[in-house]
Amino acid sequence: MKQYDICIVGAGPAGIFTAIELIKNGRKDKILIVEKGKAVEKRHCPKAETGVCVNCSPCNITTGFSGAGAFSDGKLSLCEEVGGELPDLIGHSFAQELIDYTDKIYLEFGADTHIEGLGNEEKIKVIRKKAIAAGLKLVDCPIRHMGTEKAHEIYYGIEKYLLDNGVEMLFNTTCTDIILENNECKGIIIGEGAKQEKIYAGKTIIATGRRGAEWLEKICSTYNVDHGPGIVDIGVRVEVRNEVMEDINEALYESKLVGFPRPYQDKVRVFCQNPSGFVAQENYDNNLAVVNGHSFKDIKSPNTNLAILCSHRFSEPFKQPIEYAIKVGQLTNMLGAGKIMVQRYGDIIAGKRTWQRELDRSNVRPTLKDAIAGDITAAFPYRSMTNILKFIEMVDMVVPGFAGYETLLYSPELKFYSNKIKMDEHLTTSVKNLHCLGDSSGWTRGLMMASVMGVLMAREIIQND
Repeated sequence: MKQYDICIVGAGPAGIFTAIELIKNGRKDKILIVEKGKAVEKRHCPKAETGVCVNCSPCNITTGFSGAGAFSDGKLSLCEEVGGELPDLIGHSFAQELIDYTDKIYLEFGADTHIEGLGNEEKIKVIRKKAIAAGLKLVDCPIRHMGTEKAHEIYYGIEKYLLDNGVEMLFNTTCTDIILENNECKGIIIGEGAKQEKIYAGKTIIATGRRGAEWLEKICSTYNVDHGPGIVDIGVRVEVRNEVMEDINEALYESKLVGFPRPYQDKVRVFCQNPSGFVAQENYDNNLAVVNGHSFKDIKSPNTNLAILCSHRFSEPFKQPIEYAIKVGQLTNMLGAGKIMVQRYGDIIAGKRTWQRELDRSNVRPTLKDAIAGDITAAFPYRSMTNILKFIEMVDMVVPGFAGYETLLYSPELKFYSNKIKMDEHLTTSVKNLHCLGDSSGWTRGLMMASVMGVLMAREIIQND
């Protein structure tokens, strides 16, 4: 029988920062990290070289040490207003204190000392004035940009640090279940059938990221872990020429604009902006293809891409927001023959599909080379599409040209963190010795806040021992 003090499921930021903080405080816990994907140095996407997705199982972009976020663009949001609802649970000032602390750890492992979005107060003031006139809120959030390729190096350093300090890691290993006795979590089960193995632990921490949110929801339902439906984000990835975004790119790097467009007044926001970046494909379970964006430190494109996400909080009796988002993605994939679909904004307004020959002569050339030109509105929910189109009109008042005819919209962009685990400020769930962290818990969105939740988890372990 294998026995550990702490078993962490998922080697994303929440899990690995739990281990880092324990080590930094001199703890000698026997720690195991179980990860479905590969070690960071072995993560490689064939599509980066061939341009063709070969449906790696599991996807090397969404699974592996450091999680999905580090293979997106490696941005650390340094403001507690960005990154989820954890500050509502633990207090906003304390959340900011933890961000500042966690940021120093990233710097220790080689993150860029430069912070985007500082020192341009006059330019930012002009942008904010336009945003207010458009009915949008501009959220001030300094950004530390690691870059996709530099993030690999930073997380490789973290991986070696954990291994050198005695943390055991099982890669290419799937956690299939938890061990529950008398409402107390005793550990996990890995593998299936004859290869199934039980691993016991004093504390079990599930930090499976957005990719593992659906699995965690099923675990919660099976074992009556208190949880509820949270917010699901459905949206598109927008791509325009750098010239259109020049003012915001230079002043802010990332424009965190938030609005509540009529008639529905749902929350719509800009997320994950990548100046001179590249649109990318990610594959989830059952070959669900979703779109994301990358930005590198050294490799540049002539385009800027960003996500526009529409938040949906469903009311009773509906309790399956993750499944709803998956259905939207599957329908879009069906129309795109399993690939990401792209359509010009002007064609949507004109009520027509986009053809490849039209993309070939456009000013904005897709950086996702194998995206399929088509009609994303044929698969998109009307309410979500209306929100997004209205929001684009609002952003155009801040960034003239954003609602240009040739602006590209890729679909689907989906964020799976809608299952929300009920817990207190000490990260205690309804099941003894079971803790849920990061994006799969529904409390965080993004690298920094997930890392912060890991630091807090470690401190709670230390204080309660």
